[in-house]
This record gives sequence, structure tokens and C-alpha cells, in this order.
Amino acid sequence: MAGERKVKSQHICQQCGFQSLKWLGRCPGCGQWNTLVEETTLAPGGKELLPPASPQPIDRVELEESRRISSKIVELDRVLGGGVVPGSAVLIGGDPGIGKSTILLQALHGLTTSEYPILYVSGEESTVQIKMRSQRLGLTSSHLYVVAESALENILRLSDEFSPAAIAVDSIQTVYTTQLESAPGSVSQVRHCADRLIQEGKRKGRPTFLVGHVTKEGAIAGPKVLEHMVDTVLYFEGDRGHAFRILRATKNRYGSTNEIGVFEMKDSGLEEVANPSELLLAERPLDSPGSTVTAAMEGTRPILVEVQALTSPSSLAVPRRTSMGIDHNRLALLVAVLEKKVGLSMLHQDIFVNAVGGVRIDEPAVDLAIATAVASSFLDKPVDPHTILLGEVGLTGEVRAVSRTDIRVKEAAKLGFRRCLLPQSNAERLRAIKSIQIIGVQSVQGVLDVLF
Repeated sequence: MAGERKVKSQHICQQCGFQSLKWLGRCPGCGQWNTLVEETTLAPGGKELLPPASPQPIDRVELEESRRISSKIVELDRVLGGGVVPGSAVLIGGDPGIGKSTILLQALHGLTTSEYPILYVSGEESTVQIKMRSQRLGLTSSHLYVVAESALENILRLSDEFSPAAIAVDSIQTVYTTQLESAPGSVSQVRHCADRLIQEGKRKGRPTFLVGHVTKEGAIAGPKVLEHMVDTVLYFEGDRGHAFRILRATKNRYGSTNEIGVFEMKDSGLEEVANPSELLLAERPLDSPGSTVTAAMEGTRPILVEVQALTSPSSLAVPRRTSMGIDHNRLALLVAVLEKKVGLSMLHQDIFVNAVGGVRIDEPAVDLAIATAVASSFLDKPVDPHTILLGEVGLTGEVRAVSRTDIRVKEAAKLGFRRCLLPQSNAERLRAIKSIQIIGVQSVQGVLDVLF
């Protein structure tokens, strides 16, 4: 019959979105096995094209200052670049139970105004469950509307009726459209529903928050194109066994991706941590071998982190090298430097290194603290608890310069540290600080000579 849209069938990878006309055991796109699922879709019908935009010289393009809306959560506003931008699309990902729905509800409560309502759409929880969470968090507002809905068409109709100032969908994998016959959470459903919600939000100039499930590898489930469609991608990190949560932006069109927000999970919800360094060092053991402190930069904020190392004789043919919060390859490199350039024989030693508090540190400036912690545990000699170490370690055993040393040292002095070992080139350029002694070092051997 003329005018009808034809139904077509394709096999789509549920991990990367690769499309194939026939089923394949292994996806050619991402290499995963048994991820191609047959999905029935409607062939796109003819659409009227809009007139093309007129090109203009870049020096004549007028800039409009983005008006940002505060969520009343300082740590969240910092990660977003100063607040929520009208019309922006924000994707929040994280492990189950990490606190995605909690911080979303707190943020929506902070965005509520008396002029326009806020719409919270949940496809996983009932309105009673959301109410119970809001009571536990102490959040009550007559301008925050909640609804349990999964059909895209109903969500768009509700947004037209209420004209909310912001809309949140928890989660995007539960939303489906009746125009597609595939199951909710499939690649085509997630891509289509997210696109409709984002375009509707941009057309009306309202922020759109989407919560995304993550796979066992830690990536947001669904097609990778979902992260390209949104303006900001936020990941909630942290060990469920620890109270600390870190909100990190991996993509942000309206700000820097280097900033992080630090929260502490309590019975009353997520509480902002204004000084994470103080809390991370609160239970640090003093005069204990294998414990050092370093300052890692997270965006514009220095965070003091304790690095713990443990070495013990191994009965295995291949000793274990285990690291938590620290790159495994970096640990192997530093152990090799200690063996070759310092002369510490750790061939038959199991080595365990941990960044305390569930944080992840991956910048080169923490190399010296890691190497010193391993040497301290191996030699069974403690490092002075009032000493902080900064520096990148090279393959020849030299200690190389790092950036932002002035901010790192000032943060250490503020928390009561009295001595700082850092690269000689940084020490020569750094202005003297009264409350802390600056010692320049050139090699790992020189650091051990000073400390032990």
C-alpha cells in the first residue's frame, strides 16, 4: 500500500551499535561475542527538509554569554563548569547503588523555583519509592513533580503540559517508543529516545538530565553515540565500601573536564566535602613503614592522598604486583627503577599499593610517593609523617619537574606538613613558604638518603 513505511530487520550490537544484515557470533566493531541482537525497525519516511543555514565569517559571529542556573550543590556546579546551562543535556553514569538517583534528586530540588516546576521521570521506581527517598533526604517541594513512566510519547506529552524548567529521566535504558518494535534498553530504543528528549530540551531551552546504566567494564550501557549526543557526561565513582564518592566529568562542552566533586555518603544523602584532603588523611597511621603522602591535582584543586605499600616475601614463581587506585603499569615501572637504580632486590617480593579512600590518582607527580612507599615497606623504615613527596620518576632514576607545585605545597602547609621533597628544578623556582621546609632532590636515591 502506497505511503506505508516498510519494516526492516537488522542485527545490532548491544555494546557498540554496529549494524549487520545477518547475525554474527562476534561483533566486527568491538570484538565482543554474542552481542548482536535482531531488532525490527521502521524504514524512515520522507521528511521535509528545512532551508539550509547561511554561512558567515567567524569574526562576525556574536557570542552569547551562557546563563547558568545554580543547583545549590557547590561540588556539582564546579564539575558542570559553574552551574547548569539552559538547554544542555547531562548524562550521569555510575555503578548500581553508587548514588546517581540521590544526587539527581538533590540537584533537582536545588533547581526548583516558584515560577516553573521540575519534572522527574522514573522508569525504575514508583512515586512512593521516590517519596520515601525524598523524606530520607529531607527534600520537600511542591514544585518538584514526580511520575513513574517509561513511554517516550507520554513523557513528551507531560513535558508539554507542565512546561518544566528542567526534566530528568531515570534511567534512559528503561524508556521506549512505540514506533520501534525492539525491547527497551536496546541500541535503537536508547538512541531514538535520547535524541527526542535532547532535541526537545534544546528547542525549549530547558536542561535535560539522563541517568545511564553502566556495564561490568564501567562504560555507560548502550551505543557509544549516546555520549556524543549529550553536552556533558558525568561519572560517579567510588567504592561502595567507602563513604566517599567522586563526581568526574569525562566530557563537558560548557566547562573543563579536569574538575571533580567530592561527596560523602551519609544516611541523609550525599554531603559535600569542602576539604577532601583533611578527611582522606584523618585516619593515617603515623610512623608506620610503607605510608607516604602526596598532592594530586584534580582540575584546579589539590588533594592530599595517602599512598600505602606493602611488600612481603613471595612463594610464587611470579610475584604479585597489585595496585588499587594506581595504574598497574606505572607500579611495575617504579619497582623496576628501585631494583635497577637504587639496588633494592624485590625479585621475590609480593608488592601491594593502595591509594587510600577509594580515590584514583594517575598523574606523574605522584610517582615519587609511590616509589618511596614501596621502599619504606621493603626497608621497614617509616617516613616522617610530616613530610610530603612530589615528583615524576624517570627510567634513569631521576626526579623530574611537575606542574602547579606552589598550589600543592600551600595545601600541604595548610594541613600541617613541615617538609616537602620535590624536584630540584621546582625547588629553585618556588618561593619560600614560612611554615614548610622545601628540599630539592634530583634522584630517587637522593630521596632515600634524605628520608632514611
